[in-house]
Amino acid sequence: MNLQDMKELLEKVKNGDIEIEDALERLKDLPYKDLVFAKIDNHREIRVGYPEVIYCEGKTVEQVKSIVEFMLTKNKNIIATRASEEMYKAVKEICEDANYNKLGRIITIRRTEEKYTDSYIAIVAAGTSDLPVVEEAVETAKILGNRVEKVIDVGVAGIHRLLANLDIIRGAKVIIVVAGMEGALASVVGGLVDKPIIAVPTSVGYGANFGGLSSLLSMLNSCASGVSVVNIDNGFGAAYIASMINKI
Repeated sequence: MNLQDMKELLEKVKNGDIEIEDALERLKDLPYKDLVFAKIDNHREIRVGYPEVIYCEGKTVEQVKSIVEFMLTKNKNIIATRASEEMYKAVKEICEDANYNKLGRIITIRRTEEKYTDSYIAIVAAGTSDLPVVEEAVETAKILGNRVEKVIDVGVAGIHRLLANLDIIRGAKVIIVVAGMEGALASVVGGLVDKPIIAVPTSVGYGANFGGLSSLLSMLNSCASGVSVVNIDNGFGAAYIASMINKI
């Protein structure tokens, strides 16, 4: 339930279109639903504008399935990140129109059509190896109602590839830059555009990359202004904040 849903419900009660008991039935799961192993935050969309997202890693298949089963009763869009194929198959049993991005490991279920923004988010990736993080960001941004333009495999080792796509990148309202290895792409893009950049370090790289730590530190130490950084491999987090910026 979001603020608009609540307003409409109260209007119906006021106008006598719905009984108070029926309204209470619809509100009984606020602020959260206790499933014993999880407490579903039904109040989150009212507070922050977006519903709760399911982080699947560390959960069992049955736990994910049970959470989705309850959330389906609210008739809202559902996002489940870091989901395995086994989890997707279990969700598919209770929701035929569930979609799974295998590369991005993300399940999405659309119950309400979000009107896409006129402005768009550009998601720029250094290499093909960064695509799992890119796909997580793409699916998240789209289900949150954003147009997305992908520019992939334009890392600094072949900077002419980046320069050839500058028109697309500069046309975005906000830019997500995804890069592993030394993470230099975020600084380079930051020196070429006048838009906010959300940098996502990835765990792609050889030993001294330290599982993404080297790219994380490079991005945090960027000399280009306008670059902010999320955690390693956090495509979801980057897309979430990019969506908020894109809708300002």
